Amino acid sequence: MKIRLTKYSWLQVACLSLWPILALAQSANPAQNLDACKAARETCDRSKLSPTEAADVALTVHTRNVANCRGGYKSCDRSKLTPPETIALAVAEHQSNVEACQDGMQSCDRSKLTQAEAHDSSVADHHRNMADCKDGVGSCDHSKLTQSETGEVDAARHQRNASDCKNGSGLCDHSQLTSSETKAVTTAEHQRNATSCENGWNDCDHAKLTSAEAAQTTAVEHERNLSACKGSQETCDYSKLTPSETTGLADAEHRRNYTACLKGYGYCDASRLTPSEAKAIPAEHKALPR
Repeated sequence: MKIRLTKYSWLQVACLSLWPILALAQSANPAQNLDACKAARETCDRSKLSPTEAADVALTVHTRNVANCRGGYKSCDRSKLTPPETIALAVAEHQSNVEACQDGMQSCDRSKLTQAEAHDSSVADHHRNMADCKDGVGSCDHSKLTQSETGEVDAARHQRNASDCKNGSGLCDHSQLTSSETKAVTTAEHQRNATSCENGWNDCDHAKLTSAEAAQTTAVEHERNLSACKGSQETCDYSKLTPSETTGLADAEHRRNYTACLKGYGYCDASRLTPSEAKAIPAEHKALPR
């Protein structure tokens, strides 16, 4: 028996086959819509929310608004805050302004401070200015210092200059040093130069070394060069080696080359082997390209 399907019958079959997919999509829409409403997306359709979902969305939106207000974002809508939330926000904003004033931040609004808070802020400003003047940083205003504070600042600056001169750092002004400080700085500079020469640093001035320091530096430089030559480093200057050192290095290099050829590891130059050494090299090692 043959069954003929009309165009209408085919449409019915197609609809029936798509029904599970459409049903799944419809069942997923409420969850997607709920998420859209919670995220305040344009695709949100509040009319499709159940009473429970509507309450959940309202709580989410309200909580986000409270967070925006606490964070100082423009999206904050103060009119939607409850009286307790409004008070809590005002308390938090006041405390934040107090802290900004104490820290000397530009966001400080002194007009919103109480008399006691304004006094504390002024004291903090004074201490901060005093510290800036002593350290030679920030926006130091000498006109705001008392006579005794000016003396403290001058003493601190003098000490800092002496320290900079001794350490070879900062803006050292030798003209500001006392006789004893000049002597101490000269000693420190001399020692620093001797250390630089021993370490092979670029700021070494050999002309400022004593005879003993020059001899010590020469010995250290020679030892450093010998070490560089032993390690096959590019800084090695073979012309500065003694005859015995040159011979010793040549012997060490010969042994190294023979071992490399014998073991098959490392750079091997077969042309530098003696006839007896060449005979001792295994055939498989001789076959390898060198």
